[in-house]
Amino acid sequence: MKFKCAFLSVLLLLCACTEGSKANIQPSTAAANVEVLPFKFVLDGLDRQRTVRLYLPPDYALSSDAYPVLYMQDGQNLFDQATAYAGEWGVDETLNELAQQQALKFIVVGIDNGGDKRINEYSPWENKRFGPAEGELYVNFIVEVVKPFIDNNYRTKPEPQDTAIIGSSMGGVIAHYALHAYPQVFAKAMIFSPAYWYSSEVFEFSKSHKAALNAKIYVMFGDKEGDGMIVDTGRMERQLKEQGHPRENMQFKRVVGGEHNEALWRQEFLPAIQWLFAP
Repeated sequence: MKFKCAFLSVLLLLCACTEGSKANIQPSTAAANVEVLPFKFVLDGLDRQRTVRLYLPPDYALSSDAYPVLYMQDGQNLFDQATAYAGEWGVDETLNELAQQQALKFIVVGIDNGGDKRINEYSPWENKRFGPAEGELYVNFIVEVVKPFIDNNYRTKPEPQDTAIIGSSMGGVIAHYALHAYPQVFAKAMIFSPAYWYSSEVFEFSKSHKAALNAKIYVMFGDKEGDGMIVDTGRMERQLKEQGHPRENMQFKRVVGGEHNEALWRQEFLPAIQWLFAP
């Protein structure tokens, strides 16, 4: 049974959130305040280029305010059904409604995944089955290339407490890594359905590279994602508590009936962002 769950997780990991190489003839569902930046960013050390999608608050052009920034993985799946592999998160609609109802506003930087390179780019640790680790280079790319560009060209709040890193599955792994590797950059992480099974080194790394004590960590998973998911997230929760991370700055949420898919991540995005940025 455990092998079956692990095998299913691998299949989902390989197919979810890939580049839109499969024909998808659906009309765009992206809101008017979402744009694709007109050039691609270069990933140093990997000889690749990457599309970045940008969400600005609805009243951005009419205000002089600065905003917190969410750096989100799998950009193709965040805003637009036409580019999403298996359904979009609806981040733009959710945040537009949140801005209107609660005046809680963000800039979102959606970084497209690398298609068949996604697993490697989202892992800082080598896996003999899936290949080399490129996660360190990928996070360096966010920190040293993407974030400086966004901070220099848009009205951001660049401090760690206003900077979140977000991802699901392997994207959750790289979000977890970024929070611990760069506490001076990220003080908030939304980690959905993390693929901690990919490498046990995530646990050792979290011990030797602790997140800042004021960092807020939101981990969410569904109870239908397999026994491995439940065991691994439970282990991480216990470890972080034992390491002394304040319990009020951690939230581990198990969703009854939740499966490993965009539908779950879309459903849980709003409560997660509200918790991370609660006053």
